[in-house]
Amino acid sequence: MTGPWADQPRQDPPRRLATRGLPLSLAAFLVLTACGERITADILPGGIPARTNLHLATTLPPASVRTVARRDFGWRVIYQPSLAPPDAESRAAVALCGLERRAPARIQQQPRLDPFADPGARIFDIHCA
Repeated sequence: MTGPWADQPRQDPPRRLATRGLPLSLAAFLVLTACGERITADILPGGIPARTNLHLATTLPPASVRTVARRDFGWRVIYQPSLAPPDAESRAAVALCGLERRAPARIQQQPRLDPFADPGARIFDIHCA
């Protein structure tokens, strides 16, 4: 070789296998996850989307609702009666069973296992028809 760089040792270009592998593996991961089975667990029993804000769906004041859960028999609600209207249980039953396009069959009070966990809170189950 001739020229200003002739006396310097020849350097091989740096290997870029590691940087090429990262985007390729990321692309493979995205392709494999996109082709997989669609998520069907996002639907609660009764056909209610899991992203539904159940606290708001009860139509009760947000400060009064502690927990809303879908159970095999229907719904379980834990709420603070002092912060809710007098007909809170029936309103919640109509609203939650209405999400499933069903009518409420009965409302059943449940005893508190630990009355000191949330003083004054009440638990009730809603059975939809």
